[in-house]
Amino acid sequence: MPSARRLSFHGCVCCTPLVAPSHRRPRASPRVRASAASSGGRVLGAAAASSVPSVGSHRDSSTAGATKPYRIDIHHHVAPPKYIEEMRALLQPPTIAWTPEKTLADMDEAGVATAITSITTPGVWIGDNAQGRRVTRDCNDYSAKLAADHPGRFGMFAALPLPDIEGSLREIEYGLDTLKADGVVLFTSYRDKWLGDPAFEPVMEELNRRKALVFTHPEAPLCCRNLIPGINEAVIEYGTDTARAIARILFTGTAYRFPDLRWIFSHGGGSLPMFAERFARAGRLPVNAPHVPNGVWAELKKFYYDVAQIEHPMGLAAITKMVPISQILWGTDFPFRPGSAYVKGLGEFGFSKDDLRKIERDNALALLPRWR
Repeated sequence: MPSARRLSFHGCVCCTPLVAPSHRRPRASPRVRASAASSGGRVLGAAAASSVPSVGSHRDSSTAGATKPYRIDIHHHVAPPKYIEEMRALLQPPTIAWTPEKTLADMDEAGVATAITSITTPGVWIGDNAQGRRVTRDCNDYSAKLAADHPGRFGMFAALPLPDIEGSLREIEYGLDTLKADGVVLFTSYRDKWLGDPAFEPVMEELNRRKALVFTHPEAPLCCRNLIPGINEAVIEYGTDTARAIARILFTGTAYRFPDLRWIFSHGGGSLPMFAERFARAGRLPVNAPHVPNGVWAELKKFYYDVAQIEHPMGLAAITKMVPISQILWGTDFPFRPGSAYVKGLGEFGFSKDDLRKIERDNALALLPRWR
């Protein structure tokens, strides 16, 4: 297997490692809904249930003294033990320290009813297809078992071992058909290729055929790592790479040719709001116009964007100027940020009660109606 990628994001300044509360409230007994046992319900996959041991001992509960949890966290990371074992040298400290107990405690504290989980950077593929397929399957089975062990609390975005096309097509089938995942998670770039690259066409075709929900997470491409001393990739490159991926999706015609794909971009689209007008002008150039026949703005306003890492006035002002409220989703980036930061940040921004409810829950339900 090729040597592991050299990354410099350990201890990144944008993320605060979270520690489980030392004094916890008493936990109520889990409430298991009848629908959780159905083949298409919240117990995700008998195959996963038989191959993965029970996940976590923390039991479900509502926030003590508060209203019933209702928020849906669309950007919530998990770190399966086998994943940590395999990828430890490449993982950030909060990822290594992740546990189901910490995740559930943070959800309870922030009033989160359901978190849709995903694997974070560096993903599941680091150069070897056999390893990538094995790590992918381990992560997906773990996530499905986590959901089965805590009915109603977790959905999942299935990991795919891109740029391994054959392995990814197999995992789409397994993740969506067997595990009943809510969608898939893709990274903005894979070494020197961005989403929208022609090499990924078979995967885009299959996901479009399935009308799949595609959650994207940023990565730093090979070109742009360790550029500035003391500034790791999460500070600048993640947001920039999100904008690069969106540009590639637009100007290869991927967004137009696969209209049934439903895209979610992390961190408010990264630096996209600052570049959106430039993108619009670029879309009118003769080389690009055939790929965006409806115009750039029509495509940008179809995409969805989460509020992870932009719960401050600057970020929220930018994204709400760029797209309507209907395209904005609640996400925390746990374990890198606590859910309570978003309750506070969005609560103080000045959203109307109705708009805040849409961001925190209703917009996600439009994409994921089974979590009603």
